Amino acid sequence: MSDGPEAGPDLVEQQGVGVQDTFHRLWTPHRMAYIKGHDKPDGDEEPGCPFCRIPAMDDKTGLIVARGEVVYAVLNLYPYNPGHLMVVPYRHVADYTDLTPEETREVAEYTQHAMKVIREVSGAHGFNIGLNQGVIAGAGIAAHLHQHLVPRWGGDANFMPVIGQTKVLPQLLGETRDLLADAW
Repeated sequence: MSDGPEAGPDLVEQQGVGVQDTFHRLWTPHRMAYIKGHDKPDGDEEPGCPFCRIPAMDDKTGLIVARGEVVYAVLNLYPYNPGHLMVVPYRHVADYTDLTPEETREVAEYTQHAMKVIREVSGAHGFNIGLNQGVIAGAGIAAHLHQHLVPRWGGDANFMPVIGQTKVLPQLLGETRDLLADAW
């Protein structure tokens, strides 16, 4: 950093980054694992499916918030916002139309309860809730159905995700999991 009350950070020139500008970069190389598809199943097989492996883990390690009879709630490892969780059937099933009546009921009940818990814990103003059915619809793990619940707050879409393509999360996933699990 430069000295002085009005001085900004020192800009370091780097070869190959284009025309120098006044933007600062927040590098998040750990996200390359997600971008490259680390640990994502290649096909429709259960072996290697993260959503099939997670229930065998203890709740803290697996980031599991709650377990039901046929579904579980788990924090997203790559959240869009703090508290972003997913409701996932234990059964390896890809399509919403293939859920049993019991799975459909418990997905709905867990979604409702998760909304109440997240509002209580973090004061969320709203939610984006949805299923991405198939790779073409944006499902990162299309072979195992999972419903996203993304908490939203007024002004949460600031310059970081819009301009910087970066999310700033104020809390570690383990701490978020503990708060939600305790309130569940």
